[in-house]
Amino acid sequence: MHSSESGVTDHLARDDAHAIEIARACVADLGSGGWVANPPPKAPEEPLYPAHDLHGIVGTDVRQGFDMRDVIARIVDGSSFREFKKEYGPTILTGFAHIHGYPVGIIANNGILFSPSALKATHFIELCSQRKIPLLFLVNVTGYMVGSKAERGGIAKDGAKMVRAVACVDVPKLTVVVGGSFGAGNYGMCGRAYSPRFLWMWPNAKVSVMGSGQLSEVMATVSKDPAQHASLKAEIEDQSTSLYATSRLWDDGIIRPRDTRDVVGLGLALAARERRPGSSFAPPGAAEGAFGVFRM
Repeated sequence: MHSSESGVTDHLARDDAHAIEIARACVADLGSGGWVANPPPKAPEEPLYPAHDLHGIVGTDVRQGFDMRDVIARIVDGSSFREFKKEYGPTILTGFAHIHGYPVGIIANNGILFSPSALKATHFIELCSQRKIPLLFLVNVTGYMVGSKAERGGIAKDGAKMVRAVACVDVPKLTVVVGGSFGAGNYGMCGRAYSPRFLWMWPNAKVSVMGSGQLSEVMATVSKDPAQHASLKAEIEDQSTSLYATSRLWDDGIIRPRDTRDVVGLGLALAARERRPGSSFAPPGAAEGAFGVFRM
């Protein structure tokens, strides 16, 4: 219950031996106090699965779901991804890994964002901030859950906590849009407005305030002209593509899925060069690790 529903615990152990194994992994992920040297602190290790599989895992239809663990397994060293709060808020994945030897905290979408998902991501972002571990956002999100039940459950304030954490965290942030990035989910998953060091898109990726189909349904409530609906839907569909975004410098380039590991590794190496012992990633004058006030 506390691992999957209340979120009080971070890991679920089968027995004592498994608990000790988890504890050792947690200690290994404590970070190095903010200093990552070049070359990386750990020898790079190739993933267990080939990168070209990525072209078959993620299709061109952003409405088609897939397990982001399959993507992570083809990006990180040794395909080793140590999940944080695995059973809680399952529509978002959080955990630690290495890419080309550099430590990284990964936040990846595995469905729509609910309150537990947002709280889980917020907790993880705070951990990475304290440990000075860079963050990698793997984005495929339609947004936060809507409806009376979600509103009564506090999705607005819980989503705001996640957005605030993303905005205030003082470690390097890298974003890869592998599918859709729609609505407020774009904010919570470190879209361009939240100053990632780098933001890349896959060729199939889409970025928009909302999907073209959803927008046309909204317009149907205020206009009864089918021609206008079709025209607006086509316009939004065209303006949400990766080519449209990159031509306006909304990202740092379109990358091939199989190149993601190498591109992200280069980004982590560049971010590591900026760090010096005793320094902070926060802007001058800002308190290190300050997140402001979270809504209760």
